[in-house]
Amino acid sequence: MTVVIHDDPKLLAEATAARLIVRLTDAQAERGVASLVLTGGRIAAQIYAAVLASPARDAVDWSRIDFWWGDERFLPSGDPDRNETQARAALLDGLPVDPARVHPMPASDGPLGDDAPAAAASYARELAASAAASGGLVGGGAAGLGAAGAAAAAAGAPGLAAAGMAAVDAAAVGSIGPAGSAESDGAAGLPRFDVVLLGVGEDGHVASVFPGHPVIDETGPTASVHDSPKPPPVRVTLTLPAINTAAEVWLIAAGDGKADAVREAHTATPATLPAARVRGEHRTLWLLDRAAAASLPA
Repeated sequence: MTVVIHDDPKLLAEATAARLIVRLTDAQAERGVASLVLTGGRIAAQIYAAVLASPARDAVDWSRIDFWWGDERFLPSGDPDRNETQARAALLDGLPVDPARVHPMPASDGPLGDDAPAAAASYARELAASAAASGGLVGGGAAGLGAAGAAAAAAGAPGLAAAGMAAVDAAAVGSIGPAGSAESDGAAGLPRFDVVLLGVGEDGHVASVFPGHPVIDETGPTASVHDSPKPPPVRVTLTLPAINTAAEVWLIAAGDGKADAVREAHTATPATLPAARVRGEHRTLWLLDRAAAASLPA
């Protein structure tokens, strides 16, 4: 785990944007494609604006980036409080992205209606389909999808055939439990995430995984969240096990209102805050301004 402290939110956003451009460029140099999990919030909007303003932004082939979301407020499409709405306005609408590679979480006025557990299961299926199509399944490779899904992945199909999707449903998602999780065997059925961006809440939450909420113990890739302590009350989120499959996890916090949560995440034993329970497979970065880092031990 690495902690990087910048003087103020503006510098934090600009430095994080520069770091992100380099990381995505490196991933594309290695594999031709890259995958980024987006977050929401004020500092995220500043980072996205800094990416757009960067003269280095065109080093990334944005048409070969898969964009996912770490969580979403379960609201109608286009609602200004949706993380998708913020990310499109602040970042995606200004870049030459491939619409087929932009993967927003379902909205409450979409085909699934206001069924949040179904929305979480749908997103888990989309994750699994992407993993199968790219052959990049986390947690056991294409074999985790069964024979039909593996065949579709091996063929390099842009999507799964009906038999392959059935395999995804059975092997990577399973049934929806009472808590609204997309039940699966660990993180099977997830594509590679090069970077997961996470804002850190004043209570130490990340994505829509809140301290003391049952969602903190979910083991499937996605979950619906009800009775969220922060409005709106209904949300869809990646779970901690899904986040922890990422190559790199970046936790970002600015302002003195985050200082207590940052301190607790680094010092409390055992680790109870969601922010303290996320780890990238290869790297975990805490990107802070001086106010958010003020209470860290010297």
